[in-house]
This record gives sequence, C-alpha cells and structure tokens, in this order.
Amino acid sequence: MAFAITQNCCNDASCLSVCPVNCIHPTPDEPDFGKTDLLYIDPRTCIDCGACADACPVDAITRVSRLSPSQQVYAELNADYYKDRPVDHAWGAPVFPPADIGKVALRRVAVVGTGPAACYTATALLRQTDATVTFFDRLPTAGGLARYGVAPDHTSTRRIGEHFRSLFVHSRVTMRMGVEVGVDITPEQLSAEFDAVVYAVGADRDRALPLGDEAVPVSARLLVGWYTGHPDVAADAIDLSGVERVVVIGNGNVALDAARILTADVDDLVGTDISPHALAALRNSSVSEVTVLGRRGPEFAAFTRSECQALVSRRSVPVVVDGPDDIVSALGSLPMSASASPLATVPVASVPAASETARRIVFSFGRTPVAIRHDGGVRGLDVRDADGTRTIAADLVLQATGYRGSPLPGLPFDEDRGTVRNVDGRVIGEDGDPLAGAYVVGWAKRGASGGIGDNKADAERTVDLLLADALADSSTTASTTRRSVFRRSARK
Repeated sequence: MAFAITQNCCNDASCLSVCPVNCIHPTPDEPDFGKTDLLYIDPRTCIDCGACADACPVDAITRVSRLSPSQQVYAELNADYYKDRPVDHAWGAPVFPPADIGKVALRRVAVVGTGPAACYTATALLRQTDATVTFFDRLPTAGGLARYGVAPDHTSTRRIGEHFRSLFVHSRVTMRMGVEVGVDITPEQLSAEFDAVVYAVGADRDRALPLGDEAVPVSARLLVGWYTGHPDVAADAIDLSGVERVVVIGNGNVALDAARILTADVDDLVGTDISPHALAALRNSSVSEVTVLGRRGPEFAAFTRSECQALVSRRSVPVVVDGPDDIVSALGSLPMSASASPLATVPVASVPAASETARRIVFSFGRTPVAIRHDGGVRGLDVRDADGTRTIAADLVLQATGYRGSPLPGLPFDEDRGTVRNVDGRVIGEDGDPLAGAYVVGWAKRGASGGIGDNKADAERTVDLLLADALADSSTTASTTRRSVFRRSARK
C-alpha cells in the first residue's frame, strides 16, 4: 500500500533525497518543480518504506490506508499526476560541491531576516562551509513568514518553525534580534563587517488596487498579522463588531485563509497559536458570509487546490459558487489537478442574496471590483461583469491581491518588481554592476510568489552563486590585502 502526499505539503523536497526508488516528483531538476501545489508519490513505484513520511518536516505524507475520508482525494491526486505523464525514476547524476570548496575564504556571513528563505540560506552555508552565520531581524522573535504568515489552524504547516529551531542555536550561528537593517545598522556597515551579506527581507506591502472611491479596503495582511499576533499589529487593528458580511478582493491562499478563519468554529481554534485577542473577537463575531472575489474565471484561480479542497471538505460551513453563467459552467470542464476543481461539486448561489445558513463562503468569479460603497461605514462593494455593475453587500472589505517588497535604505530597489534589484540573486547597483558580497533570496529576490518550500531551491541557487564568487575570488587574489570583488581591502 503506497503513501500519498496531502494538503500540508510545503514543497521543500526534503522527502526526495530519502526515497530509495526515486518515486517522488517533480524533482528540482524537472520543469514542473515549483509549479505544482504538491509533490506527488507514484503509487506504482512506491515500495511502502515510509522514509519520506519520516523526513517530511510538516507531516504531509501519510499511508494511503490511513487517509481520513476527507483526505481520500489525495490518493487520487497523487496517482492522477502520473496518469498521462511519463516519469523517469532513474537517478540523475550526483551533484557534489566543487573539489576546491575548501579554499573558499569565507569566514563571516550575515543573513538579514529569519524567515524560511533566510533559514534555508543559512542551512546551505553551514553545510558547505566553515563560516559563521549571524542573523539580523528587526522583530524580537525569529520565524518570519513561518511564524507570522501561516494561519494558526494550519498546525502541521506551522511545524516548519520547529524544523528551523535547531538552526537558531547552532554553534556557528549568532542571533541579533531587534536590530533593523537600514535603521540601526546600514547595509554599508554590514558589508564592512562581513564577507558576504544575504538579504531575506520578504515582501511587506500590498500590491496596488485602483478603486474609484476614496474608501480603501482593509489589508488582508493586517488581518493575518492580527490573528497570528504579529508585534506590529495592535490587538484592536481589526474590529469585527457589527460585521456580518465580508468581501475579500483576491482569490489566493491568503484570501482563503481569511475566509476560513472568519467563519471557523472558535472551539476548533482553541489550542492553536492564534492570538488571544483574535480568539476573543472571533468568539463574539457575527460574521455569517464571506465572499471571495476573483476578476477572472475559475481556471485562473490563484489559490492552491489543496486549500480549496480543505474548504469544500469542511462540512460545518457550506461553500457555494457565484458568477456569470458561462464562467460558472467552466468549472465542470476543469481537470482534476486544477486549483478550482473541488468547486465543481458545490451548489451555485446568487450574491447578494441573503445567506440561508448560519455561515457560508461564496466564491464569486468573473467580477472586477469598482468602488467601495460607504455611508458612515462600509455598506458594500460595487463590482462589474459582462452584464454591468452590481453591488455585493458587505460590512468589511478586505484586500488580498498579493504582496510586494519595500525599499530598504541603502540597498538598490526595483520599484517595478517590488524587489531588491538583482540578477539571479546578486544585488545590482545603480551602475548595473553587482555589489560586492551582497545577495538576496526569497520574495525579496523573485517577488511574492511561491510558498515556504519554494524558498529552499531558491536559497540554494543563491548560495551556489555566493560560493562561486568566493571561490573565484580566492583563486585570483594574490594576498589577503589585495582588493577584490568579494573581499574588501578596507576591512581591518
């Protein structure tokens, strides 16, 4: 009986290296890697050894015979991935560090940030070199997105934090918490103190959302920080008093998190890492309906299939679909692997009709937000579709349309992309040349896309560049006092 990978998959590929028959795909050297919601186990090749389940940092791998009724679909999904896809289970050529890696003159590396991208970077550095790593974070507690970006009811996914915890007490690691780079210390000062600096500063702004009204939606990012207890978000930042209907603009995983938490049975959140003030507010909440709004059809949904499946499988809160007839009918033609395919089995309902149940979640497709209606408070959201403009009643409008980075003082910034200016992870200066010893990983490198595990391959690629630069410098530097691309003669 084979194993199956389920909803919690973080895509960091820890399971791949322990599989004795190479039956987990896509692998990092395959085109699909980073583009699928999950990794998948080939049931025809799996030998039922369980090594992958032991290695998984988020408990996402389960024996098929032990899948709960709501998880049975993952046995089908794992098998479906291989149905029309030829996969070579032969091992590729092994990859080794450069033979002269021991010659790298790398003593001290700074990593700015303590989220997943930062942690994967430090892990790769500690594994391949003898360098010490110093983490810098403006917050008092480490974890970044793994701590303050993962919903509290995703308890298995949040275990990735435990996976990184041993890193923070490693003998070659120093933690400098409560230190804000760009304020308390400059990038220039870091470059003078360390052989290399890797920036893993994430993305902390919302993407622009033009609306034809002065009223603005509340950022879903604020809601996430509110229920995860982010130190920058006040306990009263979200006011749910009098809120019965909520519209979330955007249909990525953050939008689904918001919908799920706002309609959750509060008793199910007790014992999770949810902030006490959010738990108290939700206990007294009267939210009865959350509409998740998407401009395009279900085939373009930004959420993952596993997150959608989890909402559909949650029997306590009905899920319905709304939108123009031609768009809703498209659900039936989606392949099983499509993000919105679980919605093909749910009822179609009209919005803004009064909710007929205590609570429900509405997926509304093919509607573009135009303006927030307000009269001393939010009254609704005007949306436009092929039939014209209509109003969805709402007491609260949330924006979950994606994130972008903020400029860090002293560091080149690409305003168009919302990232640190870089080429493949090397930070690029105003003159177009790489900044010596400066690198970037994660969302600050590639934009706010991909989940926790996607940062692992990304970080390892940047570390490979860093080591290649260091090795090239070591081989061309005649003496330790000579100025070079990687090390600075100004350092004493």
